Amino acid sequence: MRALPLGVSLVSPTTTTTTATSINPPLTSFKKSSRVSNFPKSGICRASQVVDLFSTVSPEIVVREARLEDCWEVAETHCSSFFPDYSFPLDFVLRIDRLVAMFAGFSLPNGCRRTCLVAVIGGSADDAFFWSEDFKIGVFDGKFSFNKGYVAGILTVDTVADFLPRKGPLRQRRTGIAYVSNVAVRETFRRKGIAKRLIAKAEAQARGWGCRAIALHCDLNNPGATKLYKGQGFKCIKVPEGANWPQPKTSPDIQFSFMMKLLNPPSAP
Repeated sequence: MRALPLGVSLVSPTTTTTTATSINPPLTSFKKSSRVSNFPKSGICRASQVVDLFSTVSPEIVVREARLEDCWEVAETHCSSFFPDYSFPLDFVLRIDRLVAMFAGFSLPNGCRRTCLVAVIGGSADDAFFWSEDFKIGVFDGKFSFNKGYVAGILTVDTVADFLPRKGPLRQRRTGIAYVSNVAVRETFRRKGIAKRLIAKAEAQARGWGCRAIALHCDLNNPGATKLYKGQGFKCIKVPEGANWPQPKTSPDIQFSFMMKLLNPPSAP
């Protein structure tokens, strides 16, 4: 499902693509390379196709916060999902651009939170051998593991409220509502419930932050994503006539549905 990437792309936007299952920011169209590769077509950058040479050790899927060691695979998952037709060297440039945007995520308004969640294959949520609760760069935790797994899906959740309607005549930033973006699952691992697990984890994270609701924008031309979110309990919120609610900055011809879900407070132990 599509979600707007954080940060500003280095590539000038002009067109959009609809192959991914989330909000796809527009980029200049480039002709796809006709060069034949011996590697399977998986959307992985040619600079790191060696990943495909190694089979998954364990089919277990673990959803956890992204770590520093995941940063390249997170950028790769994002770009291979949203821009699958770009070839080297442009695909490599896009990944570097995405890395810069994610590491710039440490700059947040006072009191706001942001984290990147990953669904990994063959890893564990509790096998970090070095970590610190206070050590975080951008959206990444300072955790490292001998068995980090292979990133199959990603999601970003925050309380920055950039794309939520402002409150009152002073247009104050809303609080208590988490916002989901950048939802992407590698093509090989789609239709395995990974997106649902990422959403569920994002909801748990939002509850932990004390949020009473969680929201997102969904491309109206992406019925699959709309069905997924509705199945997870999200409701479409009608924008009042004449209201100027913020929305992801992308091509003018893309229309979004603003969706929200009320969160039940965490149950008492």
